[in-house]
Amino acid sequence: MTDANTRPRLVPELKVADIAQSLAFWRDILGFSVRFDRPEEGFAYLDLEGAEIMLDQRGTGPLERRGIWETGPMERPFGRGINLQINCSDYNGMLARLAAAGLPIYFGPEERWYRTGDKETGVRQFLVQDPDGYLVRLQQVIGNRPVPPT
Repeated sequence: MTDANTRPRLVPELKVADIAQSLAFWRDILGFSVRFDRPEEGFAYLDLEGAEIMLDQRGTGPLERRGIWETGPMERPFGRGINLQINCSDYNGMLARLAAAGLPIYFGPEERWYRTGDKETGVRQFLVQDPDGYLVRLQQVIGNRPVPPT
């Protein structure tokens, strides 16, 4: 978890339909902790090993009443065109918890090597959708290797 002096420079805030359902996914299954919340506003700020995300229930909170946070109609699945990559140390545990909860894996799991400059970085990864349809890519780095000759 980061402290107030080393806050991340980018923290996505996801609009959600039901904060309790979203917390059941993000906190109870994926293992995020709640840094702070405002239940009366349907808001929670979450952290997992420095990966931070905010959840905000649609239609609650003082700014929601003014309608300034949504730029167009919200249709499910929310977040089309984005996937949230989260590096995690408990990769196998997450897969097991998702299976125990009966939640389907959207894609994978797979092992993949990506060129990252003058080397390749290997990851184990899979994709899952949260209750609102946001695509979450969970991965664990498995190592680096030289880029193969072409």
